[in-house]
Amino acid sequence: MLSAVLILIITVFIIFFIPKYSTVPEDDEEEEIRKTPQMKKLWSLAQSAMKERKPLKAEKALLTILKFDEKNAAAYNRLGILYAKEKHYKEAIECFEIAQSLDNNASSLHNVGLIYFETGKYEKAAMAFSQAIDLEGDQPGRYIAYAKALEKLGERNKAIDALETAYSLNPSTVVLRHLLEIYENIEDYENVEITRRRIEELQAEKAKMEEKATKARKPLIARKTKEEKTAAKAAKTAAKVERKTAQATKKAERANAKAQKHNPKAPLTAATAHPVKKVAKKRKII
Repeated sequence: MLSAVLILIITVFIIFFIPKYSTVPEDDEEEEIRKTPQMKKLWSLAQSAMKERKPLKAEKALLTILKFDEKNAAAYNRLGILYAKEKHYKEAIECFEIAQSLDNNASSLHNVGLIYFETGKYEKAAMAFSQAIDLEGDQPGRYIAYAKALEKLGERNKAIDALETAYSLNPSTVVLRHLLEIYENIEDYENVEITRRRIEELQAEKAKMEEKATKARKPLIARKTKEEKTAAKAAKTAAKVERKTAQATKKAERANAKAQKHNPKAPLTAATAHPVKKVAKKRKII
């Protein structure tokens, strides 16, 4: 009876307690891998190599990261950017697609779209840009890229709509010049003139804002200049005082030396009394 109870207790302990200590969730394990000093060092190495334009070094570091962390979407995305810069478009697309499958984000889709656009696959590019906009619709750059792909496909009206959306998110002459180019290509002279006026108005508005900002900065600049002049004047006065003090000291030393020469018992002046006493004391010790 006692043995049966002991067996039951051991069985319950194995079922309910041992798994909690013997197994680690897969997600937690991956997170721990990413936090290791070695992984951080590899990330730093890859980023530095890409900035320094050392593709082989960067590729090696990123591939090493993926060797230990096969589901690292960020590493695949960086590797795709690296391959795209080296014009290895097939490999770049593969990396971006893997990154997208691991982490559904707008950046990977946008990068895929850029590669498709670069290689002349405008339908796939437009699709990728559209999907990126669905995920992140507040970035004007995505609409500009989408408009370029649509224009290549001959869908100019949709391209114009995409550019107008980009302009509403961030008014810029870059977007308006894209619009102007489309209107010129389709010989829509009415909208050409309208767009030119929009460009001029926007430039005038920006110039006005810059002028206003400059005026706002002028008091600060004037105050800073005044403070600098005061500081320079104070430094000049201090230098002058120091110079006069040095001249007075030298004059007193010369007068003292002259008096000592003619009358050895003459008292020393304040300017040279202490140094001479020190020298005398030193000689006495010697």
